[in-house]
Amino acid sequence: MIDPATIRPVLSQAAPAMETLLQFFPFVMIFIIMYFLILRPQQQRLKKQQEMLKNIRRGDTIVLGGGLIGKVTKVTEGSDEIEAEIATGVKIRAVRSLIIEVRTKGEPVKSDPATDSAKS
Repeated sequence: MIDPATIRPVLSQAAPAMETLLQFFPFVMIFIIMYFLILRPQQQRLKKQQEMLKNIRRGDTIVLGGGLIGKVTKVTEGSDEIEAEIATGVKIRAVRSLIIEVRTKGEPVKSDPATDSAKS
């Protein structure tokens, strides 16, 4: 038979470990709540912004960080710059990351008949 005097010290040693785990539980819950309320939506917004910047085409109406509104006239794939017309005959170069919003989507780039026949 097991002596109750030997079990009592074993149980008393396990109790502080359980209390320590219970003390960290609120912090873990706060971190989980912060992740779902702050971090995850921010990551989704960033992903959406990057997708928007990647899909900018000629003819799109854009809004820049300083409040300028212009129409995209030239987009180069390898560069992070675009060219936009902000007034008749006034063109500027802007960095893609400063584009806040794409208001209206432009028409797709018209294909060249010479390159289309080469693909066939």
